[in-house]
Order: sequence, then C-alpha cells, then structure tokens
Amino acid sequence: MLFLLQTIATGDSLGTGNESSSFISDVASDASMLVTLTVLFILMGVAIFIYIERTLTIRKANAETESFMREVRAHVLGGDIQRALLLCESRNDPFAMMIHKGITRLKAGASLKDIEGSIENVGNLEVYRLERRLPVLASIAGAAPMIGFLGTVIGMIQAFQEIVNTGGKASATELSGGISTAMYTTAGGLIVGVIAYLAYNFLTAGINRVVYKLELTSNDFIDLLQEPASN
Repeated sequence: MLFLLQTIATGDSLGTGNESSSFISDVASDASMLVTLTVLFILMGVAIFIYIERTLTIRKANAETESFMREVRAHVLGGDIQRALLLCESRNDPFAMMIHKGITRLKAGASLKDIEGSIENVGNLEVYRLERRLPVLASIAGAAPMIGFLGTVIGMIQAFQEIVNTGGKASATELSGGISTAMYTTAGGLIVGVIAYLAYNFLTAGINRVVYKLELTSNDFIDLLQEPASN
C-alpha cells in the first residue's frame, strides 16, 4: 500500500510541471489518499487481529464432549459427585464450566428447574464471551467501504478542481492525481470491507457450532439427572 502511494506521488509530481496551482492540487490529492488508505490499513489490521484471536478462542472452546459426558454420567449415576466436579475443574472450556455449575447446584440440593436455569445462565455467559469483539468486526465491514467512498468523493473533487483551474482544458496527467485517489481509496475500502465481512461470517458460523454443542450438552445433563428417578 505504501509502495502504491509512493508510486502515485512520484507520477503526479512528474506530471505537474512548475505550475504552483497544479503542485498544490497534487499535494492535497496525495495527502487525502494517504490519510484514507492509512485509516483503511489500520482497520484491516484490527480486523485480522480480531479474526485470528477469536478463531483461536473458538477453537479452544469447541472441545470434545462425548467422552467428557460419559465420565460425568458415570460419576453422577455412581453417586460420586465430588469426582464429577473435579473432572469439570480439570477442563477449561464452556462445556465443563456449564456442567460444573449444574453439578454444584445438584450438590446443594437445588430443584431440577433451578439447575436447568443455572446451566442456561452459564451457557449464555460463555456465548457472550465468545462473541466479544464481533461487533467491532461488523462495524469495520460496514465502515470501510464508506471510508473508501469518501476518498472517492475527495479524489473526484480534486479532478474537477483541475478542470476548473485549467479552464476545461485539463490533460490526463493533470487529472490523474484526483482519479488515482478515487480509484485506490475505493478499491482499498472494498477490500477491507470484504475481508471483515468474510471474517465476521466465519466467526459467527464457528460460534453457532459451539452454541449447538452447548445446547446438546445441557440437554444430556438434564436427561442424566432424570435417569435415577425413572429407574
């Protein structure tokens, strides 16, 4: 991106000649493009950071649950609540935290409805933690194209100003500064917006998979608590 800015600045400087008005116009055009693309570059960096950080978090949270629930079932049905709690404490994932809360409430003698409510509250809290920073990513996906279009408008203003300054006889070289600003900022805004949009959708899909597994795990645990009463 900086290479493009340097190339455009060099090209514009060669085409301006010695006219002070053209020189000032080119400087203004380059400055506006520099500011716009710098902002877009920062937004792209933030979007990539959020995507990588959230991907690692979601991957860690999407732990294996089948063997975990088999062990929990064996301990609870065997009356060894303490070992079930220790098993949950040995893991650091949303599923273990949710089941740990349910077993804690079970140990305290809470009703099935209270246990179910406690599990649901913990599950909602874990989902909230997984969704952290996603609103920022969504904002970048929407704001980046608009920032790029703002650069487009500025670039076109510069191009039209050149036409006015030359009495309608501006050459392609004289118009290139404003048009370059318009095109590069538009492309930059769209690229950053698409990257942020795709990242947001990929992360949302990953979170939805974790939410689905949380619901399955919660239902399995509630069914487990009803088994002794049905036997």
